[in-house]
Amino acid sequence: MSAHDRPAPAPNPESTRRALRAWELDKAANHFTSDVDLQRVLRHHLGTRAFADAHDDLAAFGAESATEIDALVRENNRDENLPVLRRWDGLGHRTEAVVFHPSYAEIGRRIYRTGVIGRYAEPGHDRIQMAYAYLVGHHGEGGHLCPLACTAGLVKILQARADDELKARLLPGLFHLDRNAPEHFHGAQFLTEIQGGSDVGTNVVTARETPEGWAISGEKWFCSVIDADLYLVTARPAGAPAGTAGLGAFVVPRLRPDGSPNGVYVRRLKYKLGTRSMASGEADFVDALAWPVGAVEGGFKAVVDIVLNTSRLYNAVAACGIMRRAEIEATTYARHRQAFGGPIDRFPLVQRSLRFLARERRLAVAGTFELVALVDRMALGTASADERDVFRLVVNMNKYWTSVRSTAAVHEAIEVLGGNGAIEDFSVLPRLWRDCIVLESWEGTHNVLTMQVLKDLHKFRLHEAYFRHLETLARQPETRARLAADREAFDRVLSLPPDEASLALRDLIDRTMVTWQTACWEAVESAAGASSAAAVAR
Repeated sequence: MSAHDRPAPAPNPESTRRALRAWELDKAANHFTSDVDLQRVLRHHLGTRAFADAHDDLAAFGAESATEIDALVRENNRDENLPVLRRWDGLGHRTEAVVFHPSYAEIGRRIYRTGVIGRYAEPGHDRIQMAYAYLVGHHGEGGHLCPLACTAGLVKILQARADDELKARLLPGLFHLDRNAPEHFHGAQFLTEIQGGSDVGTNVVTARETPEGWAISGEKWFCSVIDADLYLVTARPAGAPAGTAGLGAFVVPRLRPDGSPNGVYVRRLKYKLGTRSMASGEADFVDALAWPVGAVEGGFKAVVDIVLNTSRLYNAVAACGIMRRAEIEATTYARHRQAFGGPIDRFPLVQRSLRFLARERRLAVAGTFELVALVDRMALGTASADERDVFRLVVNMNKYWTSVRSTAAVHEAIEVLGGNGAIEDFSVLPRLWRDCIVLESWEGTHNVLTMQVLKDLHKFRLHEAYFRHLETLARQPETRARLAADREAFDRVLSLPPDEASLALRDLIDRTMVTWQTACWEAVESAAGASSAAAVAR
């Protein structure tokens, strides 16, 4: 028997530990340069020159993401390092302070110095912004993705509605690149009340005008980023109508100029399933000084159109980043894990799981960044009416679909790791799975988003623009056939009674989001093929 024919030595504890160490070393050393599909998507939407201009900075952050930031996020998410509430200082002054582990500040410093918020000073940079957010998403929420989303939404609503004085007061701090500098601001959005979750029209927090300005009073039930410098709050002025029409949008600073609490008192921090290194809480507002964001009338509509849609897009990008990280973890593990005489990636069922992870991530990235490109066109004023309608429809469907598929992807990756997949300090997958569950319910539950889609379809016939847009993207005959079938299905759903329509639409969204993602990926592939052909011709 030759040496080649001899069976491999039986695994033992030490050889297995060496294989697991090789697994750790085999993971991507750069979350950007190792992601060929992301680069193809960005090149497609940015163009070759703009992509080349952004490449080196993204690559530098991709290397940080895979190494230093990964270690910092792991440390920050240990139970003993999670944020704590300290209401009083040593002299008995009320501070309402949230105290973080030092790793939290260092993560924030590395993220914000990339300009991930600062670029919003000019329109048209969402494609780059979201590439950075996607890389942050490799760590789940990571303590900072929700603050990024909230801060971006606050920036956008201020740019759209605030007067020049309020913009000058707040935007420079929001754009500041040093996350830990005193002059830096980061934002939060406090919409939810205990009786008014998705039913925001029942909110009762009040706003009244005083000689000093507007004063906000009442209880907010779920306040993400409770440590933020600036809170975007919905409140009902005296005499305003019931329902969402009577809600205005206000910015409440957390602290007064002297450093004392601005009438905002934290009841407690939320004890959450996921996103635990980011502090969420409950708060009482007692005559908190506030600035209205534009006219009080129409404030809530602006919050939905600008702030919630921004958060829904960030939510989807986070889901994409989580899917990519799950793929990295499972693929490299299967390459090194030995069982039954060889690496487990040789088994057909494991290969199937790995193909599933790659496919789901690729499609989610393609579909989500098509939306991001629409956001840039809308910001630059070059979007067509069809493109604006497409965004209004798909931003809701995409938030739902990417969140449920990311949960499924992480679950599949955990299954590849077997029992090891449930161990918190063995891999990041348990933390990613918990964060996925939160992504599913944030910014609109599945049912709420479905009902919003149904309402918009009936009111605006958005699916007509949707299918016209998809026809420009789809390349393969099978995808075009799906388009035709989806179009007929939408018409059928809209002819049903409301209750039946809501049930049928949920299943239809599942189907049509696959069509959307597939067509978006085909457009990317087609553009890449055309570019390669042109390069060869030159």
